[in-house]
Amino acid sequence: MKNIVILGSTGSIGKSALDVVSKFPDRFKIIGLAAGRNISLLIKQIEQFRPEIVAVSDENTYKNLKSQILNLKSQNIEILFGTEGISRVAAMPDADTVISSIVGSAGLLPTIAAIKAGKVIALANKETLVMAGDLVMSSVKKYGATLLPVDSEHSAIFQCIRGYEKCSIKKIILTASGGPFVGKTIEELEKVSPESALKHPNWNMGRKITIDSATLMNKGLEVIEAHYLFGLPPERIDVLIHPQSIVHSVVEFIDGSYIAQLSKPDMKGPIAYALSYPERLYDAIEPIDWESLSGLTFQKPDHKTFPCLSLAYSALKTGGTLPAVLNASNEIAVAAFLDGIIGFNSIPVIIKKVMDSHSNRAIGKLQSADDIDVILEADRWARETARQEIKNIRS
Repeated sequence: MKNIVILGSTGSIGKSALDVVSKFPDRFKIIGLAAGRNISLLIKQIEQFRPEIVAVSDENTYKNLKSQILNLKSQNIEILFGTEGISRVAAMPDADTVISSIVGSAGLLPTIAAIKAGKVIALANKETLVMAGDLVMSSVKKYGATLLPVDSEHSAIFQCIRGYEKCSIKKIILTASGGPFVGKTIEELEKVSPESALKHPNWNMGRKITIDSATLMNKGLEVIEAHYLFGLPPERIDVLIHPQSIVHSVVEFIDGSYIAQLSKPDMKGPIAYALSYPERLYDAIEPIDWESLSGLTFQKPDHKTFPCLSLAYSALKTGGTLPAVLNASNEIAVAAFLDGIIGFNSIPVIIKKVMDSHSNRAIGKLQSADDIDVILEADRWARETARQEIKNIRS
């Protein structure tokens, strides 16, 4: 029996993880949950899984949850709040595996807390490695933690390279569905609404990640994540648009052969693999109906129409705190788009302006990314600068 903690239990990954756990009650037990402000769903999860500790994002949510928990029978759980509270859940002594699926930069410090506690971490929060890849990977080594990728693409790569020496790998290829706007022109994207951008053809994801998929920023963040997970330079990490989302990633070997991982587009697959690793769970997801497939197609991404992917490669090649700046400015720009404040095509414009401004700054210490305070300062600065750039666009 593995004791499981889920950070981000009310999000899409968290809900899928709980579905997996509920399907295998003899193998997994939930002992800790952390969530944002979705109290109604969190209470249902508490009633079903009976965790020992629960944490929420802020004090008001904490007070609301605590008052409602008092009305539940047989509930003897500890309730915490804020980054410190969520980090305590992440580092629970009895936890065997911590699923890190809090969206965005909010997942960084709790994930580091789990690393410092030497946990096995099923990582679905790509921003942790985007913001602080060098620091995170050195901490994993220092504290004896284990990172298991949950993103479908990185899980695929992880599965494909098992048993092979790194020197035999020529390149890894991350696939991308292309989102709802694959094949569109810049002019066609000028007037798209948040509602249309949220209509992903294959995956059921949270709002922020769905917009990132539409801009291809999600794939750019995954390129940075892959660099740290697998230790490959950016020139050996490629991206292909694969609208069917059946081939989740491909490894090219030095002898000219390829190994790919295929399955239906269902996050329960990589979640189940991370939870049960190195074993596999029986019927974790539905099998592919091969006869119903009309074909599998691949094409190069359109960097001109979707410049966020190129911005991510640029941030990775430059290094330092620029990936953290990329991530923070993207979060602000995506939120502004979802709120109807800026247009879809303005998202990469905002990000590039903030990145250029950061690169031109004369404060040398902000170019180092081996200190958490420096990284968090770069994140704070980028958010403030992005908000100002949004105001400039609107004025």
